[in-house]
Amino acid sequence: MSELAAAGVPVAVTCRVLKIARQPYYRWLAQPVTATELEQAYRANALFDAHRDDPEFGYRFLVDEARDAGVSMADRTAWRLCSSMGWWSVFGKRRGKNGKKPGPPVHDDLVRRDLTAQNPNQLWLADITEHRTGEGNLYLCAVKDVYSNRIVGYSIDSRMKSRLAVAALNNAVARRDEVTGCVLHTDRGSQFRSRKFVHALARHGLAGSMGRVGAAGDNAAMESFFALLQKNVLDRRTWSTRDELRIAIVGWIERTYHRRRRQAALGRLTPIEYETIMTTPASQAA
Repeated sequence: MSELAAAGVPVAVTCRVLKIARQPYYRWLAQPVTATELEQAYRANALFDAHRDDPEFGYRFLVDEARDAGVSMADRTAWRLCSSMGWWSVFGKRRGKNGKKPGPPVHDDLVRRDLTAQNPNQLWLADITEHRTGEGNLYLCAVKDVYSNRIVGYSIDSRMKSRLAVAALNNAVARRDEVTGCVLHTDRGSQFRSRKFVHALARHGLAGSMGRVGAAGDNAAMESFFALLQKNVLDRRTWSTRDELRIAIVGWIERTYHRRRRQAALGRLTPIEYETIMTTPASQAA
C-alpha cells in the first residue's frame, strides 16, 4: 500500500479494493511492530537458543534457560510459543511411526571403528550414562584416553545438558598436556552436537568425530567402562542422595579404576602405571 501511495494511488482507493479499513493501516504505519510483538520475538529467540543447545528439554526446562539468559516469561507463555513453533523435546511427542531419528552428525567419522592409539592424547572417547537415586537421576559424562584407558576428564550433574559434556571436556583438557589435534569420538547425542560443545572443541584445538547410527562397536570401549562402573558402584546398593553417588563414582574412578584395577589390554598394568612406564615424563598426564 505504501508503494502504491508513493506511485499516486490514493490509500482510500487501495483499501476499498482490498476491503480493509484505513485506520488499522495507519496504526500499523505509525508503529509497524508493537512492543508486545517485539517482546514475544525476544522470548521466542531465547527459547529457540535453549532448544538448539539442548533438544531433549521440554518447555519447562527451556523457560528456565531463558530466564537464566535474562528473558523472563510465564510457563504458559513458553508452552504457547514452543507449541506454535513446533519446538518439542526429542523425548516427548513422537514423530511418525518410529519416533524421532538421531540428529545429523556435526563431524565426520575420523575413527571408522579403529579404536587404537599409539600415543597419549591421540584419540579420546566420550559418552554419558545415568543412574537413579532417591533424589532423581544423576548423569556422568566421561572422557577416556584410548591409549591407556584412563578417564582423563569427567563431569557429574543432575541434568543431562550440553554443559555436562562441555564441563567434562574442559576437565580433560585441564588435566592433560599437548591436546591440540587430539580426536574426540562420540555418538550423535544432542549434548555432543550442541553449539557449546562444538565451540569448546574448536577452542581447545581438538578434532570432533562422530560414529554412524546403529554402529554399536563405534563406542564399545566407552561402554565397557560404564559396564564396570555399573557393576562395581551403581548396582552395589540403593543410593539415597545424589551426593552419595557422586562421591562413590569419583572415589571408584580415582582410587580403584585408575590405580588398582589391572587390565589385560595394558599388560596387567593399571592406567596410571601404563602411562608412567610407557611414556616419557614430559608427556605424562598432569
